[in-house]
Amino acid sequence: MCGIVGYVGPKKADDLLLSGLQRLEYRGSASVGVAIVEREGSLVVRKQKGKVSGLVRALGGGGEATGLSGTLGIGHTRWATHGVPSDANSHPHVSAEGDFALVHNGIIENYAALKERLQREGYVFQSQTD
Repeated sequence: MCGIVGYVGPKKADDLLLSGLQRLEYRGSASVGVAIVEREGSLVVRKQKGKVSGLVRALGGGGEATGLSGTLGIGHTRWATHGVPSDANSHPHVSAEGDFALVHNGIIENYAALKERLQREGYVFQSQTD
């Protein structure tokens, strides 16, 4: 099931996001990802094909093991309806400069016109779904 989780507050975001994503995954998912703003302001994005448990393992099991300390983040589980399940097609998507990330659910009906315009402006797409 597709879903979005977000957190901003005093606690570390990684465990809260992963826990929320696990709750959303009851109907399965094709990919999963998180974007966390670290305390010094850098954006860390981890995403992959597969289930939330795979991302938890890739992050070292959660908690202090993730090495992430940020207290602001977003997470997304994706059921692949457009674009094959892959690490690249997983959300969050990141801006060309790497300074922000976004997730979305649903269908963007005017995606073709938006994509064409952005390509004319020089944006290079990284996946089948961004």
